Parts: sequence; C-alpha cells; structure tokens
Amino acid sequence: MNYQPGRYDENLHLQRAPRAPMSLVCDIRQGQRPWNTVRLHNISETGFCIDWLPAIEPTRSLWIRIPGLQLLQAHIRWKQQGMMGCEFVSRLYGPVFEHIARQAGT
Repeated sequence: MNYQPGRYDENLHLQRAPRAPMSLVCDIRQGQRPWNTVRLHNISETGFCIDWLPAIEPTRSLWIRIPGLQLLQAHIRWKQQGMMGCEFVSRLYGPVFEHIARQAGT
C-alpha cells in the first residue's frame, strides 16, 4: 500500500489508542533497503512507536518484524523527539495485541 497523502502529521501522536509500553528490539525496512534494528517503545491494536532512523522516508510505508509475529506493514504518521509513530495497514487482532502486552509485562 502506498503512502496516503495528507495523513502524515507531526501532531498525530496526540491522538492515540490505548498502548502497551515496552522496550523490545525489532527490525524495520522500507522497500528493498536493508533491515534496521530499532527499539519498539509501545504498541496498540492500531500502531506502534519506535526509534527514528535518519534514513527513513516518512512518505513511504515500512515493514516491521516483531519477534514472534508475522511481518507487518505500516505507514509512518508522525515523527517527534527522535521517535516515530506508525499505523498498521491491517489492525492487530485483539488477542494478538493482548498477548504482546502480557509478554512485555513479564
């Protein structure tokens, strides 16, 4: 899925669904670029927050590889203070999100 014009907004971090805080290492990539390791700071059924990488293009979607899950596609929605918020292309199934949140709490 391509970037949706008009959806990237520096202030979208203020509009968030309930999130599970965590500190988890995962991998992201855009297009055919190499995988990059980043820290996942929180996750919800609709998206997540990770470290910002200078080589990331905010207008392109990315893929995230979270340990124990299939590859997930997302759009970057905001960037602020060294972090970026992303929205999943397909919402996480509720029990999957709850499982991730429980695992992060242990």
